[in-house]
Order: sequence, then structure tokens, then C-alpha cells
Amino acid sequence: MSSGPRVLVIDDEIQIRRFLRISLEANHYEVYEVGNGLEGISRAAQLRPDLIILDMGLPDIDGLEVLRRLREWTTTPTIILSVRDADEDKVAALDSGADDYLTKPFSLEELMARMRVAQRHAQPGPQPTVFTCGNVSIDLAHRQVTKNGEQVRLTPTEYALLRQLVQHAGRVLTHKQILKEVWGPEYMEETHYLRVYFAQLRQKLEDDPSLPGLILTEPGVGYRLATD
Repeated sequence: MSSGPRVLVIDDEIQIRRFLRISLEANHYEVYEVGNGLEGISRAAQLRPDLIILDMGLPDIDGLEVLRRLREWTTTPTIILSVRDADEDKVAALDSGADDYLTKPFSLEELMARMRVAQRHAQPGPQPTVFTCGNVSIDLAHRQVTKNGEQVRLTPTEYALLRQLVQHAGRVLTHKQILKEVWGPEYMEETHYLRVYFAQLRQKLEDDPSLPGLILTEPGVGYRLATD
């Protein structure tokens, strides 16, 4: 078995588990699998995996409950892999602590890319203070944003939004998460704020605001900052 990162797959579909095992082991992951939620929680405690892939529709307890129980004691990166594609399901999972959410059927390449992002986010040690994507650079230590080497002037609210995305680069932040962090819990329903301010940010940072490549929208769910 590979000595690479440990991945625990919690999914009741044997075919999905077999596909993930073969595919991930071929890419140097060490894969463990279980078919129900309670066993998944127990195995997670025993194995202390580097990443968890979790289905929402499990035979004993719902995947969302599994996620909530996991988050009581671990911050292990967890990616939801589910046939449920409703916005409310995605938002509920992300708000409950999931690092990402993919719907079935899925692309193995996209899953592995999101796994890499989740693993990078979880790595210990000092975090870089400068984030660069294409021609845009954000220096968190000095609160400076540049595009093509030229300083971009942002309002305090625009910068606060951008900083939130940078601190969770590659991960989806839900509307409520962003509103709570930037404006406060009493503003968690004011999603029109986000449309206005993200439009302003895109005007200042994107080469083509109508086709954003830096600040990405997850329709009905939230926003994500590109990582390359």
C-alpha cells in the first residue's frame, strides 16, 4: 500500500469506493473505506486520516450528522461527494465545516485538484503573507493589493472581503460565512451586499469582469478565490 497521504472514504456505494481506491492508490494515496456513518466516525478516530471523502446519503445516519460529529473533535479536511445537488444541501454542508462539495457524477481530476487544495490548507506551519494569482498580488502583512505591479486602491470593505477569500483560497465560502465575518451576524441574510461589493472588486482586479478568473462564483452557494 502507498505511504502517501491517508484518505478515508465514507460511502455506501461499493462501486464508488472501489473506483476511488483504485484511482487514488494509483496516485500514491493510502486509501481506507467504510460503508456507513458510525463506522466512518470510529475509523476516523482510529486512523487520523489526512483527508476524508464523505457521502451525504448513508444508510445509518445522514452525512451531515457525520460531518457535525467529526467537527466536534477534528479539523481534518473533508470533501463531500454526493448526488444531492440542491443549493441548500451544499450550503448546509459547507456551513457545518466541509472544506468542499462535489456532486456525483464527478471528474476524478477535479476531485484530486480539490483534495490538493484542502490538504494545502490544512498543512501546519507559517502561512505565506503574499498571495499571487496571475497578475494580481495581495500582501496581507502590508494590506497592499497590486495588479501588473501597480497598486490597486480598495475600500476597507472591499479589502476585508478579499482578505477572507485569500485566507481560504481555493475553498468555497458561503454567503452567510462571508457576511458574518465582514459585516457581522446580524447581516447574514443581506446577500445583495455581496453582489454589489464583489462586482466592484472584479472591476478593479479582473482582466475581464464579465468572465472572472480570480474571484469565482459558486452559484447559489458562495464565492471562491482561484489558486492558479
